[in-house]
Amino acid sequence: MSKDSKFNTNICCVGAGYVGGPSMVVIADKCPNIKVTVVDLNEKRINNWNDKNFENIPIFEPNLIPLLKKTRNKNLFFSTNIEREISLADIIFICVNTPTKKSGIGAGRASDLKYIESCAKQIALHSKGNTIVVEKSTVPVKTAEVIQNILNKDVNTNLDINKTFSVLSNPEFLSEGNAINDLQNPDRVLIGGNDSYSINCLSSIYEKWIDKERIIKTNLWSSELSKLTANAFLAQRISSINSISAICEKTGADIKEVAKAIGGDKRIGENFLSPGPGFGGSCFKKDLLNLVYLCEYYNLQEVADYWTEILKINEWQQKRISKIIIDKFSGNISGKIISIFGFAFKANTNDTRESPSINICKDLIEAGANLKIYDPKVSKFEIKSSFNTEFEPANDTDQQNILKSLNEHWSYVDNLYECADNANAIVILTEWREFMNLDWSLIEMKMKKDSWIFDTRLITNQIAIKKTEIKLWRLGNQN
Repeated sequence: MSKDSKFNTNICCVGAGYVGGPSMVVIADKCPNIKVTVVDLNEKRINNWNDKNFENIPIFEPNLIPLLKKTRNKNLFFSTNIEREISLADIIFICVNTPTKKSGIGAGRASDLKYIESCAKQIALHSKGNTIVVEKSTVPVKTAEVIQNILNKDVNTNLDINKTFSVLSNPEFLSEGNAINDLQNPDRVLIGGNDSYSINCLSSIYEKWIDKERIIKTNLWSSELSKLTANAFLAQRISSINSISAICEKTGADIKEVAKAIGGDKRIGENFLSPGPGFGGSCFKKDLLNLVYLCEYYNLQEVADYWTEILKINEWQQKRISKIIIDKFSGNISGKIISIFGFAFKANTNDTRESPSINICKDLIEAGANLKIYDPKVSKFEIKSSFNTEFEPANDTDQQNILKSLNEHWSYVDNLYECADNANAIVILTEWREFMNLDWSLIEMKMKKDSWIFDTRLITNQIAIKKTEIKLWRLGNQN
């Protein structure tokens, strides 16, 4: 029985970010008999989720707002009253951030579990009766044990025999920019646990719209490791195809043709073979570093070295693109105006975390360029925050000077064609659809003579550009 008798089940989700928000919107839509409340300490974020005009929703995802309009304030709620919602919940999803540690043992590689631990303490303190606790954040193997120990410690300390917990692992596998579809039509749902009753309770929710055959049930540790491994394999594919793009540029092969040829092999498949400036987002780098730390912890150095190389290729690809741009101007871009088309790490999201654009922009500014940046969904504030985060904490004078220089040598433009004004080059870094069929004759009139287009996403209309005097460089092609 739900702790709120108006609904069959009460769900509380701690964390109103990229995982918690969309995941709970879809659950609320598919399960109208369940009350879903998303809680967060960030009052501004919660206020944005509750924005009556739906104009300030904190994340951009296609098809998110229609579902939000359908469910919000019916069986989906957003609140900062964490204590109350935890006390009412039958099931609590933990969807908080797990950043890479900045200090202490494992700094720079291991995940920082401070938010997970804080959340577990809140649950231990305020929950009532039997509560199923579901870790949905990407976490290191054995995190469920950490959560369980915190929960048990409170029960044992307070001798509360009426309070019990079951911890499950239910990692998300959504892809930003396609999150709603991934949640509505997942390849699989993974539930790990040691308590079959709790596993079946969570499974019964997903069974409202997902076939049982696609719900995989494992032990806790298999579930936790599967999430890290999935992201590591996907990152590996991106780094692999990007490494081949460099060979194509030297030999005359076309990277899109190569990708199509190898993707036609059913043993390989076509997904995640799109070359680009490198992978980004909140998970791939963080999870690879976490996996490397795990391997080193268990003295598997050769395995750690293998996964480290995937990260090195990703960083190399970004540096390689920066160098190519500089080399096309005979090694000197000092005073050049370079327009950046796209700052999000991929299309159909406003997420800039670990975006390749950050490092490439930084390289170009350090080489003397002045940048104009346009992205249809990323604001000036978000771009500035991305640069600032790169240098946090900016304690020493050198870092402070670099950050100051960065912020003095880029400007935000909210119109794509205005962004091309007086530019020596345009660099396309995000595969937004609106970049695919631009009026290149108009852009040619706006740009300076002897200008360049650097297409790192292979989305430009080559025929249209060839009708102009603009020079074109495309990733993975002999230029």
